[in-house]
Amino acid sequence: MSKSPKTFSQSKQGFRPNYSDKEKFYPISSENWAYWFQKWLEILQPNIPLAENYELTLRLTGDGEIQILNHQYRDRNQPTDVLAFAALEVNVPQPKVLDSDLQLYLGDIVISVETAIRQARQLEHSLTTELVWLAAHGFLHLLGWDHLDEKSWQQMLKQQLFLLHAVGITIEKQITLEN
Repeated sequence: MSKSPKTFSQSKQGFRPNYSDKEKFYPISSENWAYWFQKWLEILQPNIPLAENYELTLRLTGDGEIQILNHQYRDRNQPTDVLAFAALEVNVPQPKVLDSDLQLYLGDIVISVETAIRQARQLEHSLTTELVWLAAHGFLHLLGWDHLDEKSWQQMLKQQLFLLHAVGITIEKQITLEN
């Protein structure tokens, strides 16, 4: 169930996929992903260096691949729903403005569609809602958000809900995911 990565670049014209794949393999179109990431970037942009272009990679995969990555990078030999590999160093001072010709690579988001399907069923919402929820979570990690304690976990959940609401997606059932 491995999927090819989708890479998005954001410029004044918006996020655009750099890699095109057969849309039938994705429950969400490249245009929707691009719109959501662009909207979230507009909302969160004051917190990241200003660049002419932004790029990230989104990989929709299965439990097998994400378990390998989770074991390799987090020493947890089990599948997970989403992993994020930030390209920006959070604790390193970032320039306020980058050279306008440079593209700022935010990092990689990897989502297990198999886990997303299970979680969507458990939470009684659509697969699309779950995938967007997980993408928002990964996106926040790329921008330096983390959840090391209950307080930061709750703040991150609130921010995810805000990001989903900003693109017209609501979650009816209470989110009670583990930290």
